[in-house]
Amino acid sequence: MYILLIFLPIVGSCFTGLFGRYFGSKGSAFITTVCLFISFLLSLFCFYEVSFANSFVYINLSTWMNSEVLNVDWGFMFDSLTSSMCIVVTFISFLVHLYSIEYMSHDPHLPRFMSYLSLFTFFMLILVTADNFLQMFVGWEGVGLCSYLLINFWFTRIQANKAAIKAMLLNRIGDFCLLISIFVIFINFKSIDYATVAVLTPFFKNSTFNFLGFEFNVLNVIGVFMFLGATGKSAQLAFHTWLPDAMEGPTPVSALIHAATMVTAGVFLIVRCSFIYEYIDNVLKFVALIGALTSFFAATTGLLQNDMKRVIAYSTCSQLGYMIFACGLSNYSAGFFHLTNHAFFKALLFLSAGSVIHGVNDEQDMRKMGGLKNLLPYTYSMIVIGSLALIGFPFLTGFYSKDLILEVSFGKFSSLGYFSYCLGTLGAFFTAFYSSRLSYLTFVSKPMGYKQIICFAADSGKFICVALGCLAIPSIFIGYLTKDLIVGVGSDFFGTAVFVNSNNFNLFDAEFIDTFYKTLPVNLSLLGFFSALFFYTFRSHVLFKLKQSYLGKKIYYYLNRKWFFDKIYNEFFGQFFFKFGYSVSYKFVDRGVFELLGPTGLSNSALKISTNFHKMQTGYIYHYTLLILIGVSSFFGFKILLGLIGIIFDFRLLLIFLFMSLFLIKSSF
Repeated sequence: MYILLIFLPIVGSCFTGLFGRYFGSKGSAFITTVCLFISFLLSLFCFYEVSFANSFVYINLSTWMNSEVLNVDWGFMFDSLTSSMCIVVTFISFLVHLYSIEYMSHDPHLPRFMSYLSLFTFFMLILVTADNFLQMFVGWEGVGLCSYLLINFWFTRIQANKAAIKAMLLNRIGDFCLLISIFVIFINFKSIDYATVAVLTPFFKNSTFNFLGFEFNVLNVIGVFMFLGATGKSAQLAFHTWLPDAMEGPTPVSALIHAATMVTAGVFLIVRCSFIYEYIDNVLKFVALIGALTSFFAATTGLLQNDMKRVIAYSTCSQLGYMIFACGLSNYSAGFFHLTNHAFFKALLFLSAGSVIHGVNDEQDMRKMGGLKNLLPYTYSMIVIGSLALIGFPFLTGFYSKDLILEVSFGKFSSLGYFSYCLGTLGAFFTAFYSSRLSYLTFVSKPMGYKQIICFAADSGKFICVALGCLAIPSIFIGYLTKDLIVGVGSDFFGTAVFVNSNNFNLFDAEFIDTFYKTLPVNLSLLGFFSALFFYTFRSHVLFKLKQSYLGKKIYYYLNRKWFFDKIYNEFFGQFFFKFGYSVSYKFVDRGVFELLGPTGLSNSALKISTNFHKMQTGYIYHYTLLILIGVSSFFGFKILLGLIGIIFDFRLLLIFLFMSLFLIKSSF
């Protein structure tokens, strides 16, 4: 059952990819969707057996590498953390497949698209079920490859090409850092199994190694590079720029990347490696700091974006910041709880946005929409549910996880905890504001688009509506139903899957903070939501005047340009490497040094020398006689000269002289 759960998506992907032309669009969509549905059902059984029945499952499939110390197996480990992720991945992926049947029905390459989606799901399942770092890295690289293929699915679009390359390059930086951490783990632990590393980690708490004359703590190096790898995949500050640009791909791809795969991999890795991070408090502080800054930065950036999908993408970046700084404050269960909750309402938001875009002739600019509430009532209700869950509206799914993260941050009673709480609370206000702004500009405001498009807008068909309805139910109820199970005080849901040092455990402390600080995040969220509705409905001229003021223009320009991260990267890094790659690496080194000293130089030299020798073939006997005499005399003279030089000088100097002479002769040609 467990093996079938993992390998059914790759079976569907291979059948569709290899025989899609014979099955056709409908057959390919049916095969892949059924495979994902069966995987989802199996994941439910897996969750019951592993999490409820406390039956840890370990499967050793076969030996992968067995070379001296390095022993790597194809093994699958199912604990409560893995079983929860399997449900999220398979459920979201199944609904994305179902949604794509209708959304991509006009595309002639639907079999290829469905094949990529299933392959994406398979690699994510490999990532979350692996029992060692190397097998996890296979899934890690696989989701990166599939994200490139899916973002660039419409490869004739230049922007899609650029977005896919950008995602690939930024993720390669993170992947390289993760690979370094795996190398350091193997060099020191002599193993890359999770279980072995977890057992041996306490013994390496004070271990150091020397690199270039500097002493480094082993666990600090592992933790920093592993977090940099997670930062690239989970789009944290400085590595985040690929995530909004990934919206160039089809909307189902965006939903899958943001909700169940790819971006959740980084958070999952940190939670999985809690047994390492709990022994490196200074690295945990760095993790919490980056997460808090990301949550605030992305919330402010999404405030003034006009592309519908880009606004939701920045909300994903912000919510990932919450998960990361929760892990940095040693509240891994709260961060993972928010990960699972976020997957449902973020998938709902993206797929609902796709339904809107589908209904208005692929228009994504919210300023060209408006008045769609009565034309797309079902989609409007889905967007409202997803937005309310996102802002943490009381008793919806997001309320139980996001507010818990802020509570435990304040309950840390440290400067870093207060800092994270303040930025997270401000981020909650901004999140509510731009979520309300999105709903108002798209559905409630006066129609601002083209008449021939707005008048013919309508809700999507049955497959899209079923997918949205299935996502709306957990977006409302799943947080309430699972809060006591996953993050309840005294709950042992994760067991040994998550390790928290007793000095860092503060879930009980968070229960006794002041009511004001407990309710402040939800109060600010409600304030942001209703203030956006009020200003955009009744006081839009105030916002216009604010935008037209001197300070308002500066703030608008700064936030609308995304804090100038893209500009800085393009001008100071992109242009530098482009110029270096062309002027230095290509023209000077490759075409210059390598070509002149390599094949081109040798072939030109040989051609010129052979041409000169050819000119000596005049056909006159006295010319040949002269050449023979010169050759014989030169040979004997060289022999005598060699003997004299051997007596006076070291013979090795002669060899150096000969090589230099040959080089000068070659240069003259």
